[in-house]
Amino acid sequence: MACDPGVTHPMSPQTPIKGASHLGWGMKNRLMRLIRPDGRCFYLPIDHGYFLGPTRCLERPGETIRPLLPWADALFVTRGVLRAAVPPDVSTPIILRVSGGTSIAGHDLADETLVASIEEIIRCNATAVGVSIFVGSDYEKQTLKNLADIVSMCQPYEIPVMAVTAVGKELEKRTAKYLALACRIAAELGANVVKTYYASEDFEKVTEGCPVPVVIAGGPKCETQREVFDFVYDGLQRGATGVNLGRNVWQDPHPVAMMRSLHALIHDGLRPDEAAALYGELASSEGPEASG
Repeated sequence: MACDPGVTHPMSPQTPIKGASHLGWGMKNRLMRLIRPDGRCFYLPIDHGYFLGPTRCLERPGETIRPLLPWADALFVTRGVLRAAVPPDVSTPIILRVSGGTSIAGHDLADETLVASIEEIIRCNATAVGVSIFVGSDYEKQTLKNLADIVSMCQPYEIPVMAVTAVGKELEKRTAKYLALACRIAAELGANVVKTYYASEDFEKVTEGCPVPVVIAGGPKCETQREVFDFVYDGLQRGATGVNLGRNVWQDPHPVAMMRSLHALIHDGLRPDEAAALYGELASSEGPEASG
């Protein structure tokens, strides 16, 4: 018997949302706001300050995101920055960061807890929430319990949960085998979307083994724009639903050009060389460095 492909968007019946066919109306409605009718998504994260502080180009988050929001399918943000720097008339869906409690000055970034209640999530009118898990770390059980707890909190209100398969400073863990393990565990515990890193080898094993949408994290800043276009395109071809890119957008010399070029690659089907050409054209029209 064929597997149920999931729920379809009312404006595009041919496009399913993976793993959503048996969810309630409210959950489907919110997921359809997060994933466009073409089945793709482009999230803009600006939550980095919760452990990094005022990182470069995000010192004034409101100014950084203002020109980028028209091309974002959702904004991943903490409640503090949401209230202080995001205009309340914004129409972009909000994914609220609800785990934290550690910083780069502390002993271990994986030692996280939940930092927002369901009442706070509702007050912020979040479309979804995001929580990190650190599979394989000393805090694996604790962070997986955080995920299970937030799923239980959000489920009665049909608010989607995005699990973030974080690895802290242990970048060597970004193998397909490890990422497939972490993503599957996140889905098993009830995550509706999983944000994970790209692996250049066997990435399809990550997406195929996860019964809910997988979005690609950007990670550290890449050396060139073409490198970003290449890994995003390859990840989409291997089954990713979309991307969640921050530093590779707002730390770029031309963030608006980067945002628009990635949006065209994700939603309009541009290839990496075409996205690079569009970036060059847009960056030239912006003039000298236009970063925030």
